[in-house]
Amino acid sequence: MKILIIDEMHHSIMPMLEKDRHEVIYAPKITRDEIAACIAEFDGLIIRSKTPMDRELLQKATKLKFIGRAGAGLDKIDLEYMAERGIKLFHAAKGNRDAVAEHAVGMLLALFNNVKKADQEVRKGIWDREGNRGHELIGKTVGIMGYGNMGKSFADRLRGFKVNILAYDKYKFDFADDFVQEVMWEKLKAEADILSIHIPLTPETKNFFTLKELQSFAKPFWLINTARGEVISFKTLNEALDLGVLRGVLLDVLENEKFQKFTDEQKAEFEKLAARENVLFSPHVAGWTFESYEKINKVLAKRIKKAFKDN
Repeated sequence: MKILIIDEMHHSIMPMLEKDRHEVIYAPKITRDEIAACIAEFDGLIIRSKTPMDRELLQKATKLKFIGRAGAGLDKIDLEYMAERGIKLFHAAKGNRDAVAEHAVGMLLALFNNVKKADQEVRKGIWDREGNRGHELIGKTVGIMGYGNMGKSFADRLRGFKVNILAYDKYKFDFADDFVQEVMWEKLKAEADILSIHIPLTPETKNFFTLKELQSFAKPFWLINTARGEVISFKTLNEALDLGVLRGVLLDVLENEKFQKFTDEQKAEFEKLAARENVLFSPHVAGWTFESYEKINKVLAKRIKKAFKDN
């Protein structure tokens, strides 16, 4: 098949695909207009998040057999139109699930132990032990919303911490084991000390976490979001923190990740969040490790080979 790669990928992707006798064009600097002009030539497309795979673009892809998404999120892809056309979709959540899980645990431990605050103070000659007294994970109840690749991997990383794990997934069932308890959403909200979000962005999940929803938890809790920022707004986070509904927040994703395109309200609310000691940020890098960069390629190449092995 003839395959176009439109985003930066680990260099190993070319030999992996060429080994299976595909013709591969690597064009990470290609523009949307240039993609639209040439997409009719290709059987396959490998993407990250350069441009939306919407109906307007996909209608021009008359030969397209598959799209490979080098990552987990599918919110910028017209899945309905792809299904109509019979275009296969491969995504690589298994390639970065370990990275996401480790990052979430790392951020949680950093916040619990005041790592950022303590480091900054010691660098300034401040030796404040009592002001940096931390929390232990042991004995806490961790709620996981969404028990796919990321949620399960996060749970696996917590096995040595002697925590209680409650997992809720609206679309997945019978996944409990001797460590993870499968529960309804209401039970999770009744017992969780920590909530880690691992759900995709859909019309159903966008702005799902309103202040009312957060207030329906039985006790104040810590929130981790390594999924999609649009499930909760800056304003809601600030309101919940001000009211003591949230004890702390860990954000690898933001409702708007283009600082220069913040609305006035987003700018004001983000600045308020950024001034808080119980909020930690990272720039959407939870799944962005040197190892996952290559593992994503292996997952995609394997799935493409398996799907078209008889062709």
